[in-house]
Order: sequence, then structure tokens, then C-alpha cells
Amino acid sequence: MTQVIERGTPLPTPQRAGGRRRSPAAAACVLGGAMAAGLGLGFLAVLVIVLWISSPYPDSGPGGALHLAAGLWLLAHGTDLVRYETLSGVPAPVGMTPLLLVALPVLLMRRAARLGSACGDGSDGDEVLPASAVFSAVTCGYLAVGSLATVYAAGGPMPADPLSAAWHVPLVAVLAAAGGVWVAKGRPLGPLPEWVPKGVRRAVARPRYALALRSGAAGALVLLGGGVLLVGASLAWHGAEVQGTFLALTGVWSGRFAVLLLALALIPNAMVWGAAYALGPGFALGAGATVTPLGFEGSAALPLPRFPLLSALPPQGPGSPVTWAVGVIPVAAGLAVGWFAVRRAREVSYGETALTAGLGSTVCGLLTAGLAGAASGPLGSRELARFGPVWWQAGGAAAAWTLAVAVPLAVAVHAWRNRPAAGTGDEWHAPGTRELRWETLRRAAGAPLVPDRAPVAAPAPVPPVRPQPQPQPNPVPVPEPDPEPEPDPVPTPIPDPVPATPVAPPVLPVSGARVLSRRRPPL
Repeated sequence: MTQVIERGTPLPTPQRAGGRRRSPAAAACVLGGAMAAGLGLGFLAVLVIVLWISSPYPDSGPGGALHLAAGLWLLAHGTDLVRYETLSGVPAPVGMTPLLLVALPVLLMRRAARLGSACGDGSDGDEVLPASAVFSAVTCGYLAVGSLATVYAAGGPMPADPLSAAWHVPLVAVLAAAGGVWVAKGRPLGPLPEWVPKGVRRAVARPRYALALRSGAAGALVLLGGGVLLVGASLAWHGAEVQGTFLALTGVWSGRFAVLLLALALIPNAMVWGAAYALGPGFALGAGATVTPLGFEGSAALPLPRFPLLSALPPQGPGSPVTWAVGVIPVAAGLAVGWFAVRRAREVSYGETALTAGLGSTVCGLLTAGLAGAASGPLGSRELARFGPVWWQAGGAAAAWTLAVAVPLAVAVHAWRNRPAAGTGDEWHAPGTRELRWETLRRAAGAPLVPDRAPVAAPAPVPPVRPQPQPQPNPVPVPEPDPEPEPDPVPTPIPDPVPATPVAPPVLPVSGARVLSRRRPPL
């Protein structure tokens, strides 16, 4: 049968089984992830092309610059690059990631996930995508462009290691997309899923773990802040050497601008190095050379690269009281962990407070170890194969420093907050005495006690008014009638007992109670 459609009748919209029409929300999420990767690649490509055009000695054409931009984009995800053009002819790995460069793909991917969660809000019959669908769509679009960039960078001067790119790029994309979706959904902090064991869910629901995360993050931030202070003070102390190295690298403004951008991108790495230096293990400057507060020992003839940040290193030889003073930084981190690990509640025991501080120290150590691993890496082969702090040494030192300081401080702060008031010889302000006192008084009175500022005096009792007897006229004599038989006696009604006024039970005495003088009512 042929269906006849009149002119002006709109065509039916294809619908799904649920009654909703097909929504382009999923396709928009995939496109958003691809655009996030494309914007990051485009930004680096424009920057490299500008530097290539302004360079007086370009080594390759625009194709080489674009290949280099793709390699830098992969390096921003933590992927190791391989440099084939070396003096020795041996391929040299480049695995140190500028941490400031990592912010570019993370911010773009996070914004793509937030925008993907906003589309498809259910208006006009659109399909509302769940958080898992948005996360999967955005991640797939980003990884599609990332795989193409990996293949394209293979033909450049610094191709990416395929195995390194196979897990670094998805890791950054997954973490950034998960953060964006979580923020777009209102930062929910609900219970763990049902597939998690019940014992684990009950343990995580305790408040000690939230306090441990907060205190550990505070300790890590204090360590990073101390690292910034060390780097800034060292750059100011060696200002002449840093300026000479910066001017000696190149004489053109484009080259100096490139060196300045690279130094700025490595500032977060220098922060982590400064924190590792303050913790004690220090950081490595190649095979056999380590910089610690106790001294700069190792190969004295190590061919370090000429770079402004490396010119601010301490001199070679044993340490001095100035370098030993950096131990104040991990002590301050331990104080921060101990302070934020204390709960403002009287029912918390000292063991619980100490355990929370210990967990916070563990979190601080894990964060420091992760940052140290991300801020280090090889810059070449042989002598420069190890460059930066060792992650497990930095993390272990951070956990040990903060644990030694945080646990005693947390217990002391908890005892100080729950101390009795000074100058009292009784236990009036002992922990829990006030709550027990008011509970006893409430039970004795049978009603909640609400102290009045100005007590109102009770009204005086008013005596009852008795009716006055009325005078009656003189009775008229009446003749007595014949006596009648006496009726049966009627029982006299007994009046109902008058209810007695309820008397409040006596108030039990409370040891240590004070008698407060009442204020007089205002005249």
C-alpha cells in the first residue's frame, strides 16, 4: 500500500525504542575529544613554525617543524622521544617531560569532557548521555587523533617510542576526561559501587581517610612551596652565572625566546627537584653524580648541558650550614600534615588521631614519589641516562620526615584542644563533663533546660472569693402535717478527690556544679 503524504506535513523523526529521537550528543562528544587533541597540536605547531621562521639558520623545511611539533605534543603526555642526530651516532632517548607543558592537553581534554556532559540535557526529546558514555566518547575521539600524531611524528627528527606512547597518551586522556566528567556532574562523592567488598566500603566511609587525603595533600604542597623558594633563592644567588649562560647559548632573539620558554616549562620540574633536595636524597645529574644537602659529590668532569637552570646548582664539594638549613622544609611539611590530621571532636581517641596522621604521611609520600617520577627522566645515553630525583627515595624520605613530625604534633594538638580550662581545681571543664552534667539535669527535671537571662517571678496565689450569705425573711408558721413513714436512707455521694498539684522530682546533686547568681530584672 502506498502511503500518501500531504503537502506541508512534516516527515516523522526516526525514534529509538525508548521513545526518544536520535540525538547527536554522542557524536558531539567524540568530535569534542578530537578537537581537544587538534587544538593542542595546533598550538604547538604554530609556536614551532614561528620559531622556525624567525630562526636565521633553519635546519629543515616546514615539514620538519610540523613533525617536531607532533613529537613535542607526545612529549607533553610523558612519551619518550628518540634523538638520532647525535655526535656519537648512538640514538639518545629524551624522557624528561616539562611538567608545565602537561597542562595543555590536560586542560583541553578536561574542558572537552565538561562540554560533552553539558550537551544532551533532555530538552526537546534529546537523549541524556550518562557519564560513562560521555567519558568513553571523548576518550575515543582524543585517542584517535593521538594515534595519528604518533604515526606522523615517526617521520620527524625526534620520533616517539611506540611502546611509551601506547600507555602514556591513554593514561593522560583517561585521567583528564574522568576529572572533567566528575566536575560536570557536580563533583559527587557518593558511596563506592556494590562490587567493592563490604568491608572496604565501610572502612573508606570513615572520616579518617578524608582527613588523611587532606593532610597528605597539604604536606605535599608545603614541600613544593619549599622547592620553589630554594630554586628562586639559588637563581638569585647565582644570578651572574645564570645570565652569562643565557646570553652565551645564542645571540638571536628567537633562540633566546625558545630558551626562555623551555626554562619556564621546566620550572615545575625544578620545584620537585628542590623538594627532593630538601628531603635529603637529592637528585642525580647523570651516572655517578648526585646533589644533596650534604654535598655535591660524584664525577667532577661531568659534561653538564649549558642551561640557565643548571647554572644555579650548588658548588661541588661538601655541604655547609647554609645547605643543611633546608631541613626546615620537610619539618614544615610534617607540621602541616599533623595539624590537618586532627579532628575537632572530643570522642576521638589519641590512637585514632595518630593513625590519621600516619595515613596522611603515607599519602604525602605517595604524592611526592609520583611527582618525582614525573619530573625525572633521561636526557641522553651513558652519562645523562639518569637525570632528576629517584622516585622511591624521594617518596620514602617524605613519608619518614612527615611521620616523625606529624604523629607527635597531632596527638599534642588533640590533647591541647580537649584540655580543661586553666585555673580550675575541679573537673568542671573536663572532656565530656559538660554534656554529662546537662544530660543529668534534663533527666531530673523531666524537660529540656533552657537558661533564662532574666527570670520572671511567679505570681502570688490569689485566695478564692467566697459568696456572702443573703438575709432571709422570717418564716411563716405552717401547721405540722401528719407524720409519714420514713423513706429508705439514701447514700450520701462522696465528692471526687481534688487532684493534687504535681510536684517535680527532686534534682539530683551534681558534683562540681557551680551556683550562678541570677540577674535582677530591669526596672
